[in-house]
Amino acid sequence: MPDSSNRPDYGIDAPGVNRNLALVGLLMLVISIAAFIGWLPRVLVVHPFGATVAFPLTANCLIISLAFFGTAAWMYFGSRSKIAERDKLLDRLTWTGHEQVLDVGCGRGLLLVGVAKRLTDGAATGVDIWQAEDLSGNRPEVPLKNAELEGVASRVTVRTADMRQLPFETSTFDVIVSRAAIHNLYNADDRAGAIREIARVLKPGGRALIADIRHHSEYAKTFTEHGCRDIRLLDSKIASFLATVVTMGSLRPNTMLVRKDA
Repeated sequence: MPDSSNRPDYGIDAPGVNRNLALVGLLMLVISIAAFIGWLPRVLVVHPFGATVAFPLTANCLIISLAFFGTAAWMYFGSRSKIAERDKLLDRLTWTGHEQVLDVGCGRGLLLVGVAKRLTDGAATGVDIWQAEDLSGNRPEVPLKNAELEGVASRVTVRTADMRQLPFETSTFDVIVSRAAIHNLYNADDRAGAIREIARVLKPGGRALIADIRHHSEYAKTFTEHGCRDIRLLDSKIASFLATVVTMGSLRPNTMLVRKDA
């Protein structure tokens, strides 16, 4: 049996959210079954403000259950196929191998290590505040261990830092990457602060690749206001729309490629 300790592990994204989605899906399934076999009324009738509203429990709760289970499964299995996703994402950039790269919200080092594997005399730096609710097993030593396992430890460093106050000089990095991190700032002003910092530490002509599950219009507005006017969304609009429908609006994934004005 292969030794899993000798393989990099990039964790499960938002483990608490994944668990809660599955629990709600299970609850809706139980209600649907209970209504079907007669333990609950098949149609729930309520009278809000004098009106009569009929809610078919069996069919509607089953549909809701499938939506929640589907979202949980998408998140879980997406977390388990991260390396293939990472390589596809990073292939969207042209690399010389000499770049100075920053990974904002690096977590367990998925993009950080992937970038380092594309460098020769460049370097990859990751920053995070290591919140376990955002990623299972999120600790600063983990990306360094994964970098060692993938043979790129000499090109990787990590720092504990808030993306809203990056501890780097202006115009430091050729490339900045971030995956499923900035949306974890729940306040719009905080997200704008993170984007401003990314724009600040990016070199003129440098590129930022931001893969996230929502808020892309916010990001684009802030980038534009801070000298990054070349902005493209790379993912299929149809795929993003379907993800939005299936998750009832909670996820609107896309990948943004930004170039800072020279």
